[in-house]
Amino acid sequence: MTTPVRVTFEETDIEKIAEAEGRVAVIVTPDGKLDTAARRVNRLTKGALKRLTDSDAWGKVKSGEMRTLAWPVGMKAEALDVLCLDRGAKQAETRRAGVALARAKAGKELLVLAGSVRRPADLALGMALRCYRFTEHKTDTAKDVEGAVRVMTAKPDEAEAAFAPLAAVAEGVIFARDLISEPANHLTTTEFANRIKDMEKLGLKVTVLEEEAMRKLRMGALLSVGHGSASPSKLAIMEWRGGADKAAPLALVGKGVVFDTGGISLKPAAGMEDMTMDMGGAGVVCGAMHAIAKRKAKTNVVGLVGLVENMPSDRATRPGDVITSMKGDTIEVINTDAEGRLVLADVLWYAQETFKPAGIVDLATLTGAMIIALGHEKAGVFSNDDTLCNAFLKAAEAEDEAAWRMPLAQAYDDMLKSDIADIKNIGGRPAGSITAAQFIQRFVKDGVPWIHLDIAGVTSVKSETRYAPKGASGWGVMALNRLVADMFEKD
Repeated sequence: MTTPVRVTFEETDIEKIAEAEGRVAVIVTPDGKLDTAARRVNRLTKGALKRLTDSDAWGKVKSGEMRTLAWPVGMKAEALDVLCLDRGAKQAETRRAGVALARAKAGKELLVLAGSVRRPADLALGMALRCYRFTEHKTDTAKDVEGAVRVMTAKPDEAEAAFAPLAAVAEGVIFARDLISEPANHLTTTEFANRIKDMEKLGLKVTVLEEEAMRKLRMGALLSVGHGSASPSKLAIMEWRGGADKAAPLALVGKGVVFDTGGISLKPAAGMEDMTMDMGGAGVVCGAMHAIAKRKAKTNVVGLVGLVENMPSDRATRPGDVITSMKGDTIEVINTDAEGRLVLADVLWYAQETFKPAGIVDLATLTGAMIIALGHEKAGVFSNDDTLCNAFLKAAEAEDEAAWRMPLAQAYDDMLKSDIADIKNIGGRPAGSITAAQFIQRFVKDGVPWIHLDIAGVTSVKSETRYAPKGASGWGVMALNRLVADMFEKD
């Protein structure tokens, strides 16, 4: 896993400011008030800081934004970053301010003078999330070494204690990003399972079901997706037992298609290289389980990911084939590129049969229709339970991970009727993301609270997001972790 940037907290010592190398960040309120450390910086720079904060230009700087003075006189630092931040800044604003510092950091060491910040741990989380670069396959990585972050604050022990669980979440996000960023020739189904197995060191119980075991369980839907690939299909199960022994767990289920050609219903060549991210749902589940285990959540959670590769070959499932799911429902495969829902169908049924969960959240880069509906800004949320859904939406909002609830209705379900089987795997172009969710809902037992998250638009994007550079975002790890903490953990 990519090593997160090292963040340490120390008591404010104004005598160390002049000698700090790399970059120094000082925090000033929108009205230009300077705290003790900022006044020291102002003296060192012979009034340059005050001239900036007294200028008309500073009046146009919004809270969370930054201005930079290069090679400040009186200091060894090569840059002085002046961050505008209101004393009462809330969590999201403070984290985004940390992102601004990290964006400017450019690999250098950074000293943050955070004496006036109410939430130094959130400032540090924003920096930890944004100081990310996937360099696993670059041969010259010397220039990619990330300099450490030192945060000076009035109460470093309190800040460090507050940051500890946030650091666990940051690790989970980074783990998810790494998995999603890996090319498919490196992250095969076998390698993916091995990385999940390695999570046992966090205290998780990990079980990996191979194809023979899944055949005995009659997982015909999941196995049909991997028929055309030389990579064996697998089902990886991660169990965290931090609550009462007999308490039903929350189940997190992820689509793990390590590469998706579309199968016999072959995708266009343009952009197919992006299909290395089609295991994004599984990556986020693994990241969430990493965070939950690392911070030792006081509840029971189980993560299940179906790992397959969708390839065309003489053995591949064909359009028109009829397959049988673990549930027993028969499925007419109209389009082999609608494969994620087939994987989820069997994993969901297995999760319910094996663990009797208190609720289920599944995640998948499922439909291009979701991108048409919501773009790359929000994930689509589908649910059969208002209580669970509202709790998730609240958690997502609290963690600054945008999501939007979408409808479910019988009319959409009717679009999946088949003439020769119980159900078709697609319902046509109209309402494509909704009919996909309706398909998945068929494999959720009555009375089981369930959420389906279509994360096709937010998993990996071509421009930077709130907390990540362009590429894999890790969207969902923070929201799922917050959902677990808010709804399922008991004091």
